[in-house]
Amino acid sequence: MESLTFPSVHKIDVQQGNLITDEMVELLRPRLTKKQVQYVMGTPLVVDTFNPNHWDYVYQYRFGDGTIEERKLRVIFDQGRVVTIDQ
Repeated sequence: MESLTFPSVHKIDVQQGNLITDEMVELLRPRLTKKQVQYVMGTPLVVDTFNPNHWDYVYQYRFGDGTIEERKLRVIFDQGRVVTIDQ
């Protein structure tokens, strides 16, 4: 009996979260307001419920071959102004 072979299934690339580019990060600096950060980075993916002064941006790109590229960025505000940018 002859066995059947099926062509491999094509898996698509999947992008999730906020795109974070080097150019965007270069525009961030201390003393920017929340509105200015949102203009550059977009709406944060996560705003800590217990600490609304922490904005987290997460980007994940899953390639069809299963490899994953991930970038994370946390912006911390004090009195509505950026004080820390963590990558």
